[in-house]
Amino acid sequence: MITTVAADGKREYEFIELLKQRAQNSDKNVIPAVSEIIENVRKNGDSAVREYTIKFDGKAPEYVEISKDEIEGLISKCDPDYLATVERAAKNIADFHQRQVQQSWLTTKANGVIMGQRVRGLKRVGIYVPGGTAAYPSSVLMNAIPAKIAGVEEIIMVTPPQKDGTPNPNIVAAAKLAGVDRVFLMGGAQAVAALAYGTETVPKVDKIVGPGNIFVATAKKLLYGVVDIDMIAGPSEILIIADSSANPRFLAADLMSQAEHDRLASSILLTDSAELAEQTKTELAKQLETLSRREIIETSLDDYGAIIVCSDMNQAVDFANELAPEHLEVCCNNPMEYVGRLDNAGSVFLGNYSPEPLGDYFAGPNHVLPTGGTARFFSPLSVDSFIKKSSFIYYTEQALKSDAEDIVRFAETEGLTAHANSIKVRFDMD
Repeated sequence: MITTVAADGKREYEFIELLKQRAQNSDKNVIPAVSEIIENVRKNGDSAVREYTIKFDGKAPEYVEISKDEIEGLISKCDPDYLATVERAAKNIADFHQRQVQQSWLTTKANGVIMGQRVRGLKRVGIYVPGGTAAYPSSVLMNAIPAKIAGVEEIIMVTPPQKDGTPNPNIVAAAKLAGVDRVFLMGGAQAVAALAYGTETVPKVDKIVGPGNIFVATAKKLLYGVVDIDMIAGPSEILIIADSSANPRFLAADLMSQAEHDRLASSILLTDSAELAEQTKTELAKQLETLSRREIIETSLDDYGAIIVCSDMNQAVDFANELAPEHLEVCCNNPMEYVGRLDNAGSVFLGNYSPEPLGDYFAGPNHVLPTGGTARFFSPLSVDSFIKKSSFIYYTEQALKSDAEDIVRFAETEGLTAHANSIKVRFDMD
C-alpha cells in the first residue's frame, strides 16, 4: 500500500529522484525497433504500414481511410447519450481555447518604418489516437479542437483498428464533431512515421500530436525535426495539496483516478495533517476493493505513490513547485489563496469539487499536459501549439541610412564583413 513519509527536507526529495528515474527508465530496446519501423515506412510507404498493422494489430482493415459515408454509419452505432455528452464537452473545450487566439499585428514609425508579426495556423497536422483497449475519444477533442481554432487547414487522424479490423465508433464520432478532415486506420510507430514522411495514401503533416504507448512516444521523439511534435509524454501524475478541511474519501478517489492509468503512474498527497493522512490511507484500502483496475492501482501506489506529511502548507507549496506535477489539486479551505504561488504545474484544480477527471473530460482546459517535472518549462497543449509566426520589416531608404553605421559596426565586430557590405553598397560607404 501507499507509503507515508514525514517531510524532513531530505526524504521527500529522495522521492522526487525516484520519480525522475521512473520517467527515464524506458526500454532501450525500443529505440532500435522503432528506428527500423520508421526507416521501412519511409522507404516503402503503405506496404510497410500494412505489414506492421497485420503484425501488431492482428488484421489489416479492409480500407485504410474511412470514407465520409462510413463515418456517418459508424456514428449511427453510437449511444445517443454519449454523442450528446461529447457535444457538450466539445462546446466547453472550444469556448476555453477560443480565448487563446492570437492576432497578427503591425506597427508604424514616424520615419516610415513598418514592422509586424503574421500569425497563422499550420497547414496540416496529424493526430494520433489510441484505438484498442485504451480508446480515448476525449483526446480527439483535446487535440483537434484547438488545432481547428488555430486555423489549421487540414487535420489528419490516425487510429489503430480494433481486433476485427474495424474502427472504434466512439472515436470516429468524436473526430467528426471536432472537425477532423480525414481518418486513417493505422496505429503504432508505423502510423507516426506515415504522418511524418507521407505515403501513397497518407499526406505528410507539419506536426504530430496525441498520446500513445512507448513505441508511439519513441517514434515521435525520433522524428522530431522531420516534423514538430507536441511533447514527450511520460507516465501520468497527480499531486494533491490538502489541509485538515479536506475530505479523505475524495482524496483517496482522486489519487486512484490517476493510479489506474498505468503501473508507472504517480499519485502523491501533501498535507499538514497526520490525521488526514491516516484517514486517506484507510479510504484507499476501502475504495480499492470496488475498482476494476485494482491490480494496476495497487502497483502504482506501492511503487510511486506517497502521502507526505508536511510541517505546514508553505512547505507543501514549495514541494509542489519542486515536483512540477502534471495535475495539481488544491483541496484546502481557501484554495484561491494558493493560485499565485503555484508556479509549476500542468493544470491546477481548485477546491473539493474540481477533481482531476473534470479536466480530463469536460471543463474546457486542455488535458494534454507536461509530465515528469517538465511543467517547470513546458505548457499544456493549446491554440499556440498549432500556429506559426513570421515577422516582417519594411524600411525606407532614409530610415536604413540613419541606422547604417550602427548595423555595419555590429557586423564588423562579429567579423561578418559580407553582412557589413550588404549595408555599405547601398550608400557607397567606405
